[in-house]
Amino acid sequence: MKMKDKSENYNLMSKNPDNWKGIFYVNRKDPRLIVPKINPSLGWTLNFGHVYAYLGLIAIIVIIAASQYFM
Repeated sequence: MKMKDKSENYNLMSKNPDNWKGIFYVNRKDPRLIVPKINPSLGWTLNFGHVYAYLGLIAIIVIIAASQYFM
């Protein structure tokens, strides 16, 4: 029962417009790294309140830059 309550609470957090800065979701209290967009049919997005979101973006940029440099 507690797991269901947590997931419902997380879903309410991602639907709260105060946690959205334009197209970016920013909520440090939400432990999820990937969250559904306000309109779930549009897919998922990163939680930019989570430190690993920034680390993942930096890793992708480094990989793209390195692939351009070594080609």
